[in-house]
Amino acid sequence: MPETTQETKLTFRRYKDGNSKVRSKRDKIFQASWSYKCPTYIQSSPPCQASCPSGEDIRGYLQIVRGTEKPPVGADGKPMAWQEYAWRRLTEANPFPSVMGRVCPAPCETGCNRNEVEDHVGINSVEHFLGEYAIANNLKFVKPQLSTGKKVAILGGGPAGLSCAYQLVLKGHGVTIFDEHEYLGGMMRYGIPGFRTPRHVLDAEIQRILDLGVKTRMNCRVGKDISLEQVRSEFDALFLGMGAQSGRALPIPDSGAPNVVTATAFLRAFNDGRLKYVGKRVVVVGGGDTSVDVATVARRLGHISHAKPTDIEHAIAGRMAHDVADISAKQGADVILTSVFPIDKMQANKHEIEQALAEGIVIRGGLLPVGIVKDANGRATALRVAECEAKFAGGKLEIKQKEGTEQDLPADLIVSAIGQAVDFSGLEEFDNGHGAVTADRNYQIQGKPGTFAGGDVIRPHLLTTAIGHGAIAAEGIERFLAGEEQEKRPKIDVHQFDLKRKMAEKGLTITEIHEPIRGTNVSTAAVHNFDNRSDRYVIPHSELFLGHFSYTPRLKRKIITLDRQSALGNFGERIEPLSEKDAVAEAKRCMSCGLCFECDNCVVYCPQTAVFRVPKAKATTGRYVDTNYDKCIGCHICKDVCPTGYIQMGLGE
Repeated sequence: MPETTQETKLTFRRYKDGNSKVRSKRDKIFQASWSYKCPTYIQSSPPCQASCPSGEDIRGYLQIVRGTEKPPVGADGKPMAWQEYAWRRLTEANPFPSVMGRVCPAPCETGCNRNEVEDHVGINSVEHFLGEYAIANNLKFVKPQLSTGKKVAILGGGPAGLSCAYQLVLKGHGVTIFDEHEYLGGMMRYGIPGFRTPRHVLDAEIQRILDLGVKTRMNCRVGKDISLEQVRSEFDALFLGMGAQSGRALPIPDSGAPNVVTATAFLRAFNDGRLKYVGKRVVVVGGGDTSVDVATVARRLGHISHAKPTDIEHAIAGRMAHDVADISAKQGADVILTSVFPIDKMQANKHEIEQALAEGIVIRGGLLPVGIVKDANGRATALRVAECEAKFAGGKLEIKQKEGTEQDLPADLIVSAIGQAVDFSGLEEFDNGHGAVTADRNYQIQGKPGTFAGGDVIRPHLLTTAIGHGAIAAEGIERFLAGEEQEKRPKIDVHQFDLKRKMAEKGLTITEIHEPIRGTNVSTAAVHNFDNRSDRYVIPHSELFLGHFSYTPRLKRKIITLDRQSALGNFGERIEPLSEKDAVAEAKRCMSCGLCFECDNCVVYCPQTAVFRVPKAKATTGRYVDTNYDKCIGCHICKDVCPTGYIQMGLGE
């Protein structure tokens, strides 16, 4: 192939200044015992981080817990405690590690490459440990020293709103949260039972955010108690994080019967302390985590032996006398949970399903609600269901009912947990016609500059998803307030290891850096031929040297499993955090996919002694090894023995 010329001089990516000629190496690759393919150092995204909706730097804080990445030395000359350093790395993305360490279904663990060895790393359990450490040691976020003078209104104090408020106040902006409830927390407080999110834990993690200077206006709904126009006149930007706290009724006739309620109404009444008991027979329709929460709460509450016919609806409406319920004799409620999917295809967390079954809750899959059976007073006495087959086709749910399979499930209370809806009362201008808000990749609402949204108002999903939306929206709001154009978000939109920060912590001098780093030659920021591809490349297990990792069983948290009798009235927490020793051991199981964890394999096995350790005075995490390309013959051994896939082969001099 003839030589080609490049009009623009390349001063970056493996070319020296002034060298504008591109020479083909195709005919020179793999010549006898040497090659022009030499080691390149590629920082990639591990699948755990790419699977985390809140974008946590999971690999980063596991590296700290395991002891590979050392905490910086503070002003007193002493290093920060590794627990605090790991917690601070974690909370750059998610300010609720103790809550999420308990309730997050952990999609990061599903994506973990360690599943190819024996079992995933207990990421969620390490997060839980760090969150508990922070509460026990009263750790606080660092207040910003400067104020921009800009003000942002947050509508809704749930996970999305609190996450956005947290990120914005750290940037120096004034933040006020408007919430129609008495307490902050949104679905973390009103949609999840307290035995899964202990209130003292939730309150502690919310208070940390408020301590940064976030203001609140509680019992205040924008569009009702204060006009949207007034809010816009007082604030420079707006974030919608109201959530989807209106439940969806069953799409069948007579679903408005007084003892047929939605899951959100049920859980809100329980978490408010208004719901103290349920009927003898409860049928829950759903299949997701919320439906399991409803079923387990109902199982614990039980029923009152001699309840009056109106007591149940009064409990839901909030008019029940607490003293009557507290002294009444309770017995266990018979709870049935139905889903259109088979049990093994239900969307709920597998562990929660197992716990529900152990507690005596009957789960029946493949059933479609088709009607309500009522008595002369108009109250539901049974849910009529039919067998069905359900599947997703073209992104839509298709349900095929089997004729002649109808049956009645007797019920004193029927709970619909089939989804949530956004209440747009007073905020109708944001409704896209489908009961949600339409936003771009920066979570700015289309056609409304300065107005952003996140969480369930975009689409009901996980708490961790809402946290991620809030953080990304905060960056968009930051650019809007600065008068800058919105940037194109990276393909892999998560927090990543920051090499510059690590060098600054060590006091090393940094020359000009092009972000993201796309190859290096003489830069002091990284070793020669370093690429940061974290924004676009997830490293698969096939790129790792899995033979490096021996079989190491996962250290699991202690989970208290209740039975049919012990579940009744038991609202104690069921999950215990790992000990410090076990948290460290579990973090050591992390394979550090896509980033060096300093195993020395490449140094030990290089036959030419071409790969060497960076001198200690200049070394940091991510700058541990380098290559002397005068010695390298391109034998690939360093790549073959690299457990993390950090070393790959590319063209080099």
